Amino acid sequence: MSTQRTQRTQRTQRTQRTQRTQRTQRPRRAAITGIGVIAPNGQRADAYWKSVREGLVVLDRITREGCEHLPLRIAGEVRAFDAAALIEERFLVQTDRFSHFAMAATVLALDDAGLGQGDPADPYDIGVITAAGSGGGEFGQRELQKLWGQGSRYVGPYQSIAWFYAASTGQISIRGGFKGPCGVVASDEAGGLDSIALAARGVRRGTGAVVVGSAEAPLAPYSMVCQLGYPEISTAEDPDQAYRPFTAGACGFAPAEGGAMLVVEDETRARERGAAVRAIVAGHGATFTGASRWERSREGLAHAIRGALDEAGCAPEEIDVVFADALGVPEADRAEALAIADALGKHGTRVPVTAPKAGIGRAYCGAPVLDTAAAVLAMENGQVPPTPNVFDICHDLDLVMSSARPTELHTALVLSRGLMGSNAALVVRRGGDSAR
Repeated sequence: MSTQRTQRTQRTQRTQRTQRTQRTQRPRRAAITGIGVIAPNGQRADAYWKSVREGLVVLDRITREGCEHLPLRIAGEVRAFDAAALIEERFLVQTDRFSHFAMAATVLALDDAGLGQGDPADPYDIGVITAAGSGGGEFGQRELQKLWGQGSRYVGPYQSIAWFYAASTGQISIRGGFKGPCGVVASDEAGGLDSIALAARGVRRGTGAVVVGSAEAPLAPYSMVCQLGYPEISTAEDPDQAYRPFTAGACGFAPAEGGAMLVVEDETRARERGAAVRAIVAGHGATFTGASRWERSREGLAHAIRGALDEAGCAPEEIDVVFADALGVPEADRAEALAIADALGKHGTRVPVTAPKAGIGRAYCGAPVLDTAAAVLAMENGQVPPTPNVFDICHDLDLVMSSARPTELHTALVLSRGLMGSNAALVVRRGGDSAR
């Protein structure tokens, strides 16, 4: 009996010590330590930021083969992208252009985070999450044309996987040797923010690091024909008029290809290995209000913003900059402006708002990840980048135009809405603000 009592006492003491340790330990925080960008205006984070800061417009005529006869004329293309110089042949033949972008951006993000290439020390401690809105349209179209024109024996074996939404997640994890929790968000534009939130939650629950983000390649003929069904897409023929959100002349959005990948990891682990903590993923909120129901998106987006603020423990007045969804449709732009005011109160009309994507187009799920990268870079550099090609807004917003606005930035709010009805908001804090 004495031995049993002693064992029970020891177990009780161990339990109490564990509980005390858990109470005193700081909760795991999800830090962004690496940024990799493949975008129409830059194929590294520094090149992308320089273009964003200067408000460059790279929208232009679509030059992809087979698209000449389509009414969709203007987009943001990733030009001079040499996939063969960045990705091994065995991966190239298995994958579509959207996965090429994602794999290239992943290399840049890992290098930026100081993790590099090669076998990770603990492959089960690194996961991969990507978001995708359309999958591998170019690869799928090519193989289906072979099936129709030549027969089934001419269809490549990788047709079954290259078009798939999860292809980028799978190929990144295989190529990097990452065996931690993996997943894909098959969604519309807001899925880009949702994927970052999932990565952050995974880190908080114990995963060491997650490679996360999105890259899209929607400029193949088949993919473009599918997009013509969106009433919100711009068919303007003048690049200067194709995508002008928050203006009276707004006529829809110009699509884009490319995107960004991030490394999100446990803040303590990152600091222990000497990595720079570039930002903290502090809060996220998401709602659904229905496809093209832009008036209803006002309530849904405002609710998502409040949810993100609550999770971050952030007051509306703490938001220093808003990276807007900026759809470029008058009804949708009005709903977003009102949602910002609804969620942030009087601060909503004073806080600087920007939409860098007006200069490059909307890369669907990749768009809000690019905005998140821009938000981190803006906080690091103390500048709110301008909204390109917008000079005459018709909404009650402090939209930054013409040139970058120098200001101290601690907390950014990134917004995204999808054509199918998703709404998302993400709060990120500056990495140096470790006490927050």
